[in-house]
Amino acid sequence: MTSFSPVHSVDYVTVDVFTEDRFAGNQLAVIPDARGLNDQQMQAIATEFGYSEVTFVLPPENPGNTARVRIFTPTMEIPFAGHPNVGTAFVLGRQAEIFGRVPDNHLRFEERAGVVEAALSRADGAVTGARIVVPRPLSIGPTIDVETIAACAMVPSDAIDTGNHAPVRVSVGLPFAVAELTDVAALSAARPNVTAFEAANKRYKPDEDSFSLFLYARSTGNPWRLRARMFAPLDNVIEDPATGSASAALSAYLVSLLPDDAIDVDLTIEQGVEMGRRSIIEVSVSKNGGTVGKTSIAGACVTAMRGSIAL
Repeated sequence: MTSFSPVHSVDYVTVDVFTEDRFAGNQLAVIPDARGLNDQQMQAIATEFGYSEVTFVLPPENPGNTARVRIFTPTMEIPFAGHPNVGTAFVLGRQAEIFGRVPDNHLRFEERAGVVEAALSRADGAVTGARIVVPRPLSIGPTIDVETIAACAMVPSDAIDTGNHAPVRVSVGLPFAVAELTDVAALSAARPNVTAFEAANKRYKPDEDSFSLFLYARSTGNPWRLRARMFAPLDNVIEDPATGSASAALSAYLVSLLPDDAIDVDLTIEQGVEMGRRSIIEVSVSKNGGTVGKTSIAGACVTAMRGSIAL
C-alpha cells in the first residue's frame, strides 16, 4: 500500500485595489500568513499569479508594529509599492485577528523601504479600503532624455510635454521615470517597446528594480486630475492598471515644483482605462517650508477570490 505525505498549502486572498467594482482596478494576491515559506517559494508564488505584485505577511520584528510585509513582482522582491499596501491593509483589516491581535483602524507594516502606516476606511462598520503614508521622502533624478522616453513608449518626441518638467526619475520608495504627454489621445496611443526599455535600463538603471515608465496627461480644466499609464516590461508587467507608488512619487514631485512655500494639494489619478480595468487613486501631498513632507495615497478595494496554494 502506497502512503502519501500530506500536501502543505497556504491560503490566499485576491483583491481588486483602487476600485469599488470587482474585476476592475489592480489585482493583488495576499498571503495573510506566510510563515514557513522561503524566499524561493514566495518568488514562485508571485510568478505563478502573474499579477504586478503579491504580498506575504509575517509577524513583525517590532511588536509595536502590525506585521512584516514582503512584496514580490513576477521577477523580484521590491522594497515598497502602493496598491499592495492598500490591498494588504484592506485584507488584514477585515480579519478577526492578525497574529493573535485584533486589528484597529491603524496598521503599521515593516517593509524594506521602512515602516508604512495605513489607516483603514470604513462604511457602515465594514472595511472598504485604506490610506497609506509613503515610507520615504521624495528623491529626484536623474533627468532622462526625451528620445529615450519616446522610444520606450513608441510615441513621437513632440508628444512629450516638457513645459512643466523634463522627463525625470522620481521615488518615494520605488523609482519610476515619469513624463508628461501633451494630451490623453497621445497617452492612449502609447505602447511599450521592450528593446527600448532594455536600452534605457542599461543607461538609467535604478539601484532598486529595473527601468519603469509612468506616463501621464492632465485633464482639461483641472490640473490636479490626471490620466496615467505605467509600463514595466522588464518586470514582466507589460502594463499596470494602478500604480500607487508611482502616483505618489509623481504627485509629490509636481507639488515640489509649485512656487508656494506651504500648500496642501489633493490629486486624483485615473489609470488602467486602456486595459479595461479603470482605477482611481487619491493622493494628498503637504508642502511646508518649501519642502514636500507627508504624501499619502488612498483607494477602495473589493475581494475577488479566496483559496489555497499547494506547495
